[in-house]
Amino acid sequence: MLKGGSALEPLYQIKVTCSCCETVFHTSRVRPSFKKPVNTDTDFCAYYTTVNPDYYVVRVCPSCGFASTENFAERLTDRQKQAYNDKIGKQWQKRDYGGERGAADAMLSYKLALLSAQAIGEKDRVIAAVLHHIAWLYRYEGEVEQENRFLNFALDAYVRVFETERDSVSNARMMYLIGELNRRLGQYNEAVRWFGRVIQDKNITDAAMIRSCREQWQNMREEMNGKGIELPEEMLQSGT
Repeated sequence: MLKGGSALEPLYQIKVTCSCCETVFHTSRVRPSFKKPVNTDTDFCAYYTTVNPDYYVVRVCPSCGFASTENFAERLTDRQKQAYNDKIGKQWQKRDYGGERGAADAMLSYKLALLSAQAIGEKDRVIAAVLHHIAWLYRYEGEVEQENRFLNFALDAYVRVFETERDSVSNARMMYLIGELNRRLGQYNEAVRWFGRVIQDKNITDAAMIRSCREQWQNMREEMNGKGIELPEEMLQSGT
């Protein structure tokens, strides 16, 4: 509680410098004390009772429209700035997303971040995370078809990350996510393959991810049996 008995507001403002046009602007963030989820899905999508911190991850420059997260490159080259302005910036009509956001504003900010990332050629892991968050936003709204569409996009991007950046990312978490998104999309054979790689790779020591893969492997076995789907060879050979 603050002086006078007023409750602490969940949002606070931070100052950001746009990495594209260098405009200084303010955007909202959620205080850490409000970031405790009441539930989390198996692909790390979190649910909150009050304000959703995911709504405020993307910073949108009101002047040029460049949208980014903290994972974007801090500096853009002149070529990247030109690419962004040619594709998006020159069509931007000034508007401010710095205040309170609802579901629609959150979705617009993430889609702007996706367009910005694609325009400047951001790393696949940054684009994958943005795509995955867009899928979560659709999940919050119960839009299953669009959620699955973006889960597919995110899955393709995560596979590219694994193939090109495997030395600089958490292999176990990445492989688990690839398995889990395949499972959610009903691509069971691929899911089994990725979960199995985490479980069987002796070089992986991430106990939490190994445990999660074992749990999802077992859940998937029950799911497939319940639907009358033939189990893949790996499941028949393994008692995992």
